[in-house]
Amino acid sequence: MRTGRILQIVGLGLLLLGGGCAETEFLATSLKSMKGAKGAPAYKIGEPYEISGVEYTPRVDYGYTESGIASWYGDDFHGKATANGEIYDMNLLTAAHRTLPLPSIVRVTNLENGRTLVVRVNDRGPFSRGRIIDLSRRGAELLDFKTKGTALVRVDILPRESRRLAAKLTGKPLPEIEHPPAVPAPSIEVTSKTITPPPNIRTAEPPTPNHKVVALPERTKREVNGSFAMAKVDGTISEIPVEKAPEVYIQAGAFRLFVNANRARARLSDLGRTRISEVPNGSSQVFRVRIGPLTSVDEADALLVMVSATGFDDARIVIE
Repeated sequence: MRTGRILQIVGLGLLLLGGGCAETEFLATSLKSMKGAKGAPAYKIGEPYEISGVEYTPRVDYGYTESGIASWYGDDFHGKATANGEIYDMNLLTAAHRTLPLPSIVRVTNLENGRTLVVRVNDRGPFSRGRIIDLSRRGAELLDFKTKGTALVRVDILPRESRRLAAKLTGKPLPEIEHPPAVPAPSIEVTSKTITPPPNIRTAEPPTPNHKVVALPERTKREVNGSFAMAKVDGTISEIPVEKAPEVYIQAGAFRLFVNANRARARLSDLGRTRISEVPNGSSQVFRVRIGPLTSVDEADALLVMVSATGFDDARIVIE
């Protein structure tokens, strides 16, 4: 990236975000990481594309969350152009995703050890079936799966950060987020009267001269409703408790009719423990057919090939 372009982007970001320190700090951190990646970053959604017979449709999805298998990529792509014009640096905190806008900011949680890390998506991939995100080598190191090669993860887009970054790179106002129309509160008549407390019930006593009012600690800027606010792509690692080990399944399909799900279960029963579960789908129900739980990612990869060969082209690996 040329120095003049960097200064132009940074100057625009600081001008438009001058009213909010957290937003300015986040943007500066994100743009700094782009500068480190060299190349000229561009905001890109892209047209539908096909890889190995599978079609992918990039789109804006600020509600995106998905659990699956993460992998990582390094030396073979180091120094080469990413899908949005940057030069891939395996030592930075970036990632590849098949459909999210480039760049987007996502949080990746390793469900096996509880580690979470914020990264910037700036490339397309992974195109290995059964994977949902490819992290840089550095990202895999920080989430502690570089040696293992894969991890069971959850990927959540950070909508606020992603929207602001998109606005700065495009020079356009922040896209609106639609909210459901407000439902007017019902009109009711309220009356009140004084109620005498029952006997033997203690009432509140006035404070004594030694009574102290202690102010509650202000919520830190990083913690809002249990999630991180204005998270930065700076290598900060957080950990959440791992309440139970994640389980791996192959989902052969989801069917509107139980009879069709039962036929699928019968066809797959020789491949492993196959079960049907009924789950809500909007105003109706669907019947999912899954095999598992499985013991490893390797087993899941091998079984996915066999299930697909049986005729279930939409089969995929799922994590619970």
